[in-house]
Amino acid sequence: MNVIFLITVLIATVAVAVINPENFVGIMLSGATDAVTLSVKLVAVYAVWMSVLEMMDRAGLNAKMTKLCRPLTNALFKGESDETKKYITVNLASNMLGLGGAATPAGIKAISLMDNGSGVATKNMIMLVVVNATSIQLIPATVMSLLASNGATNPSSIILPTLISTAVSTVTGIILVKALYKK
Repeated sequence: MNVIFLITVLIATVAVAVINPENFVGIMLSGATDAVTLSVKLVAVYAVWMSVLEMMDRAGLNAKMTKLCRPLTNALFKGESDETKKYITVNLASNMLGLGGAATPAGIKAISLMDNGSGVATKNMIMLVVVNATSIQLIPATVMSLLASNGATNPSSIILPTLISTAVSTVTGIILVKALYKK
């Protein structure tokens, strides 16, 4: 993967230097600035949501959500610890509410707890990635806020179509993981 990344960067650098040499330094600095800006924004978002998750944990909300979702997590993530299932539950609940910023840190923590050190993804890891990628959206908060900020008259009109399409994609993903995963 590092080799592919290096080759891509080298090709892009040579292309910019040949095609537009007078703006080469400006383009490189602009790209670096954008990368740093994005990194700072992501760190800020993750810091906020990790703090929220910690407060939820201390208030006992994670334990209540985990207990409520236990039948689902037991069926999909067999053999995982209660702590792992807690993070899976927070991840799934956040995704269902359209809060990807809250889902990501919990998902990363769940995956790290599932990691057995073999360097190979387990069935449960694959299942979590698939469920995240297909994620049932009860309230697509991010999309609704984007629609509202761009002048949509009824941004909530996407709730039912989003719910149907994401439910179908999630069920399909779960069936495919269960059918295709080989040890």
